[in-house]
Amino acid sequence: MLSEQKKLKVHVKLDAFETDIEGLPDEVGLEFNRLLAKVVPTYDLAKKILLSYGLNDMVTKFGAYVRITPEGPRVLPEKQLSDKFLIALQLVAVKISAESGRQSTHRVTLQELERTTGLNPKSISSRLSELVKAGQVERVVVDDGKYYFITTMGMEWLERQLGKK
Repeated sequence: MLSEQKKLKVHVKLDAFETDIEGLPDEVGLEFNRLLAKVVPTYDLAKKILLSYGLNDMVTKFGAYVRITPEGPRVLPEKQLSDKFLIALQLVAVKISAESGRQSTHRVTLQELERTTGLNPKSISSRLSELVKAGQVERVVVDDGKYYFITTMGMEWLERQLGKK
């Protein structure tokens, strides 16, 4: 009588994708190869079009311009920047501070932007309007006022613009 072949179980994990393959060794090997041929190219393609800024990405891309101080997040540009860039960078600094657990929210008021950037309130309001209209900043109205935060597309725009300078 032939001895019974042992079954093999393989757990496959690629970032958020996970699956188990179980069966005879030859079957598992074939299924694993099929899975690699199918999933990996799709995964690589998706990674090429996925736009996301995690804490590490933000620090790497904007760290030359922002600092988290005991008084809160601040823009410390090495060169003269426009009001629009200063506001966008301040919003990035706030997001970095929130993502790193230093503050509870990634949203700020017009008054907070005035205090932290030192810019004229009318200039801030005008630049915020332009940034909101372009989809680079989002405005949220809640019971206690209006709040602003930078969007993913805003960070992508800012990264490209700063790269040109």
